[in-house]
Amino acid sequence: MQPQGQVQVLVNLLDFGMNVQAAGEAPRIEHVGHPTPTGQSGDARGGIVRAEPGIPDEILRDLEKRGHRVERVRVNGGGYQGIWIHPQTNVLYGGSEARKDGMAIGY
Repeated sequence: MQPQGQVQVLVNLLDFGMNVQAAGEAPRIEHVGHPTPTGQSGDARGGIVRAEPGIPDEILRDLEKRGHRVERVRVNGGGYQGIWIHPQTNVLYGGSEARKDGMAIGY
């Protein structure tokens, strides 16, 4: 989940303009069961997309129509703590989400 979660948080920050806290708290998806892009190992059916609450049902239905197997889960693996350094002011903003224990600390 680590690289998948990192990309989703970065997309939330850079593409959706979320702050460092909201970017980590946002619902995430996790693809499991098919570790290679070539399909040479793992689940021959392509694995499962695990979706946390908050991912719209419309999106999940669309994934299923495209042939993905979707599983709704309470929480995915991974945890997030991040520090955003504002590029103009150098002020540090921290975020930590509730999937795991942790905190963002910086000085």
